[in-house]
Amino acid sequence: MDKPKRWRFVLRIWIPALAVALLTLATFPARSGTICTILMDARSAEVLLEDGDCSSRVTPASTFKIPLAVMAYDAEILRSAHDPVMKFRSGDPDWGGANWTRDTDPTDWMRYSVLWYSQRIAQAIGSDALTRYAQEFGYGNADFSGDPGFENGLERAWVSSSLRISPHEQATFLRSLVLDKLPVDQQAMSHARDLVEVHQSGGWHLHGKTGGAYPRRADRSFDYAHGWGWYAGWAWREDKEKPLIFVRLTQSTKRSSSSPGLLARDAFLQEWPQLAGGQ
Repeated sequence: MDKPKRWRFVLRIWIPALAVALLTLATFPARSGTICTILMDARSAEVLLEDGDCSSRVTPASTFKIPLAVMAYDAEILRSAHDPVMKFRSGDPDWGGANWTRDTDPTDWMRYSVLWYSQRIAQAIGSDALTRYAQEFGYGNADFSGDPGFENGLERAWVSSSLRISPHEQATFLRSLVLDKLPVDQQAMSHARDLVEVHQSGGWHLHGKTGGAYPRRADRSFDYAHGWGWYAGWAWREDKEKPLIFVRLTQSTKRSSSSPGLLARDAFLQEWPQLAGGQ
C-alpha cells in the first residue's frame, strides 16, 4: 500500500471513531471534584468517615435554608408547613423558573430553593437576630454583612458572600438539630426538620438539602465553571438504631446546565449504599 492510500485508510477509521468519542463525551454531565465527605454518628458524634478538606469554609448557599427555617419557626414568622403563603412580587429573583414566580409556602420554599422567600424571612428576622441565632447554633462565621460596600446581607449573605461554613461545622449543626439540642423551641426544630426533602437509597431515608453557588471574580462576575455543590442532612433506617449525619461538598471542574447542588446530591445518592454499607 502506498503512503497516500495508507493515510486515507487510517483517516477513514479515525474520523468516525473520533466523532463517536466526542458524542459519547457530550452525553456525560459536567464533572465535579469532591472537596469533602463526612459521615457522623448522630448520637455519639463519632466521625465515621471524613474524606477531603472538611475544615475550610465556603458559602452555604441554599443549605442555609435549614437553619433559617429553625430561626423562622422560633421567631413565629413561619407557622406551619403551608403558612405563610407569600406572593411573588415584581423585582424578586425569578431565575429559578416557574416555581419561583408563583405564590409560595414554606414547603415549596424548601423544595424549590426559592431565594426571594429566604430574603423575606431574613428581612423579617433582621441582621442582629440572624447573627445571634447563627452564633448560638455554631453556624460558621455567622457573618451577615453581605458583599463589602453593598449592604446586601439580608438579600444574599449566604450566597457567595459573607456567610461561610465548613463541612464539619455543617455536620455539627445538623447533629444538634436532629437531637433537639439547638437553643430554640423544640417545635421550631421539629417543624424545620419536617420541611426537608426525603430521598430513598439503599433502604435508607435521606433527609437532605442541596446548595449551589458560584465563586465571585474580582469584577463581581461569577465563575460558572467552578460552582460549589452541597448536599447535607441526616439519614436513618428502620433496622438501625443510630441516625447518621452526612455532608458532601463538591466543586465543579466545568460549566454545566445543572445546579452544582443537584449534581452533588445525585452523585451522593448513587454512592450512598456503599458509603453506609458498614454502618
